[in-house]
Amino acid sequence: MDRGAEGSSSWGGGDPAAAATPSRYESQKRRDWNTFGQFLRNMRPPVGLAQCNSSHVLDFMRYLDQFGKTKVHSQGCTFYGQPEPPAPCTCPLRQAWGSLDALVGRLRAAYEENGGSPESNPFASSSIRMYLREVKECQSKARGIPYNKKKKKPGAPGKHNHDDHESNSSSSSSSIPFS
Repeated sequence: MDRGAEGSSSWGGGDPAAAATPSRYESQKRRDWNTFGQFLRNMRPPVGLAQCNSSHVLDFMRYLDQFGKTKVHSQGCTFYGQPEPPAPCTCPLRQAWGSLDALVGRLRAAYEENGGSPESNPFASSSIRMYLREVKECQSKARGIPYNKKKKKPGAPGKHNHDDHESNSSSSSSSIPFS
């Protein structure tokens, strides 16, 4: 990970002791935030965070597709809808829906931690939620794998901890190429 001045200047301050050993989530959030900032700076013309909107976020997610590792079959592919195709095909690799969903969650939090207001958060816009829903449905159909929300079983033994939310539901980590 690049720890140059550029990366440290774009992250909000905090407790220096906590910054010495950030959690995996905090490290990934910082890396994602720096990558998104670099993406905006590389646009022509460059876009500042204050001018960033949901269309820039959508462009960023589409840009990340080229680094994806999830095979998403096109409707014309003979393996469309098959979870485990018997042979290779030329369909593209994309970012998995779960990775994009987790990425948006981290960037949504990072935006507000870095001074952005919740009302103007481009990661929280309805167009982003709609895009993620479309990606989820498309990948579910193309891969033949339904994305069913896991529901807790009522009365299951040992499962009565009310503090245990679905914290592991988006534990996939995305690997974004940038330094």
